[in-house]
Amino acid sequence: MRPNRILIIQTAFIGDVVLAMPLIAQMRLFSPKVAIDFLVRKGNESLLADDARIQNILIWDKKEKIKNLIKLIREVRKVNYDVIINVQRFYSMGLLTLLAHAKVKIGFDKNPFSWSFDHAIAHSLTDQVHEVDRNLELLKPLGILAKLKPELQVSKATFASVEKYKKIPYITVAPASVWKTKQFPVHKWIAFIKAIESQLAIYIIGGPDDKKLGNEIQQQTHSGVVNLCGTLNLLQSAALMAGALMNYMNDSAPMHLASAINAPTTAIFCSTIPAFGFGPLADDRAVIESDQKLACRPCGIHGSKDCPEKHFDCAEKISVKSLVARLP
Repeated sequence: MRPNRILIIQTAFIGDVVLAMPLIAQMRLFSPKVAIDFLVRKGNESLLADDARIQNILIWDKKEKIKNLIKLIREVRKVNYDVIINVQRFYSMGLLTLLAHAKVKIGFDKNPFSWSFDHAIAHSLTDQVHEVDRNLELLKPLGILAKLKPELQVSKATFASVEKYKKIPYITVAPASVWKTKQFPVHKWIAFIKAIESQLAIYIIGGPDDKKLGNEIQQQTHSGVVNLCGTLNLLQSAALMAGALMNYMNDSAPMHLASAINAPTTAIFCSTIPAFGFGPLADDRAVIESDQKLACRPCGIHGSKDCPEKHFDCAEKISVKSLVARLP
């Protein structure tokens, strides 16, 4: 089957959208002229803003979840897609897929509405397969798969907009995470920055909600630290990471942005483990984690709000020297 128009659905977090991007490239390999629409949650649409391969970006605003879902279903039903590829494993997008007028519906078997899909593909977090490859399996019913990595499309204008930060050698630090037990403790970030001997610019990156954390780190370190949280959009952050000597982050969205721009990556895994399939993919990459065997690690797929054991040893036992050692 060579579809003319498809819809890819991934309404989870930023990193999840990045890990679904190889579906775009694979569909173009199947059918170079295919028209691709991509559905994301509100706030993630800027990830695709420079991607000429996308015809339309559909947005689900979850502030009025049910009202906007109904509106979205009506919008999708008007199109009559040849194929809908639902990467999301939860009920809302399963319902949308069920009600859409699509010739072929593909999704994961974990979706509550998978019984209505033409192809329900197995998804497991215990198979030690990277999530990119799990996502690509959704396209197996359509043809032979290539081995692909995420590729973020970033325009020359976006790169130009961050050129002013590149006048001296620099690194980036993305200290925040949605899940607290995925987040390297702030005092450890501060100790790491203080341990850097060379005269580098250090850019703290993240969203508007991370600005307070960035300020705390900046105030307790030195003048070479610049807090850019909330200043750059997602593509600008990726463009900045592309020129860095090294990029440091948690097991979080910036790690996937670095993978998709093939920027040097040092990813700190606290409560989670790379074996879940969400590790970095950049050519120059390293995972930093505790060398202690902790019976409580991992404590979950996504981490928790607080350490269930109250000691947070999976983070506290990581040596700052191991981060410094990754500097070129």
